[in-house]
Amino acid sequence: MIERRDVFQAIADPTRRMIIHKLSQGPLNITQIGQDFAISKQAIAKHIKILSECGLVIMSQKGRQQVCEARLDELDQVTDWVTESRKLWNNRFEKLEAFLDKTKKQ
Repeated sequence: MIERRDVFQAIADPTRRMIIHKLSQGPLNITQIGQDFAISKQAIAKHIKILSECGLVIMSQKGRQQVCEARLDELDQVTDWVTESRKLWNNRFEKLEAFLDKTKKQ
């Protein structure tokens, strides 16, 4: 069974997070993206492929170059997950605090 990559897999890698950050400033080609990294152009292309599979990057042909562009709205999945997790944990901590307060009074 082939597993579909998701946004969480994409942002798990620091190199991919830095690529997303660079692309958030505007579209770039693979050579421009790779300028700040001490890895090969092929390694950058693999990271771009993963980001593309996750929907965080779209690639288009401009003349002879492939240009990458960030789709930052896909990161809303992460924001939604963090928001829901925060609500869950805040609720649990409030219940724990109430329990501890009740225990102290006894």
